[in-house]
Amino acid sequence: MSITEKGQAMTANRLRDGAVVFFTRSGDWSEAIDAAVLATEPQAARALESRGKDDERATLVTGVYLFDAERRDGHIRALHIRERIRTLGPTVRLDLGKQAEGLGGAFPAENGG
Repeated sequence: MSITEKGQAMTANRLRDGAVVFFTRSGDWSEAIDAAVLATEPQAARALESRGKDDERATLVTGVYLFDAERRDGHIRALHIRERIRTLGPTVRLDLGKQAEGLGGAFPAENGG
């Protein structure tokens, strides 16, 4: 039986190199979506966003925002195609980006599944 938990995760771009990153439970930014913390309550989401804005002011990241996601069997899956593409890399070349490196999470970019 698959266990699914829905909430919001936070993403941004790292200023040092422009990489898409996700905020983690340990308070760091990771390129791996599966490392992202999932806020399952509105208060937790607001706190997460506040922390992201602090890191943006500290010039660690830019473009911080929350996105809808779910944790299924220990893996984070973005619920919208935009974040899935940001997670994986180019959709026309599966041999490039995080998907080619095995860092794109456990779910494909296309809707469904």
